[in-house]
Amino acid sequence: MAENEKVEQSVPSAPKADKAKKDKKSDKKSKPGVFARIGRWFRELKIELKKVVWPTGKQTVNNTLIVIACVIVVGIFIWLFDAVAGGLIQALFHLVNG
Repeated sequence: MAENEKVEQSVPSAPKADKAKKDKKSDKKSKPGVFARIGRWFRELKIELKKVVWPTGKQTVNNTLIVIACVIVVGIFIWLFDAVAGGLIQALFHLVNG
């Protein structure tokens, strides 16, 4: 008789198995509403922004000045290249037409 009890305990009954399957299916289908997802996104955004190491005011000014200087230097190089290329093209036109 003890063997029969062990066998009955190890075999799950059909209604319990069906209920477990239904619970898993309902968990997969039920997803939070739009506003809940948007709220979660903002909460996670706030958490992530707290982890950011923000630069100091001095670092920001320094980096800004470096960017402005680089833009000016690159602008000068482009201007020089344009002037040289324009001069060469004009010289070629004078040779062909002249």
